[in-house]
Amino acid sequence: MVVDPHKLRSHVFDKTGIKVDTDDPIFALVALNEAVLAETVERQLAVLNAATDALAAQACAAGGLPPPATPVTVAMPATRWFTPREWRLLGAAAIVSLACALLVLGGAALLWHQP
Repeated sequence: MVVDPHKLRSHVFDKTGIKVDTDDPIFALVALNEAVLAETVERQLAVLNAATDALAAQACAAGGLPPPATPVTVAMPATRWFTPREWRLLGAAAIVSLACALLVLGGAALLWHQP
């Protein structure tokens, strides 16, 4: 999935009225974002495929599915679910979500108990 710089340039201009050149550093950021996203999607697909194969093997062993035409491997891939950076980002997102929820609940409690 490669973003067309000219299409992205016109989209930015339509949304913000700001003209950016195709040599602008923002396009390097877009390319970096695409690369990170592609790598993360590949890792998650590998984990999902391994889990699907393991589930199919369990269903076959329990008699829920007919045996597959080729043997199913149950071994999980060597890749991890998330990288340490992704775990940190998930943790930060969880903390922010909890703080926002507490802020909303606190505001509702203050409004509810007014005389």
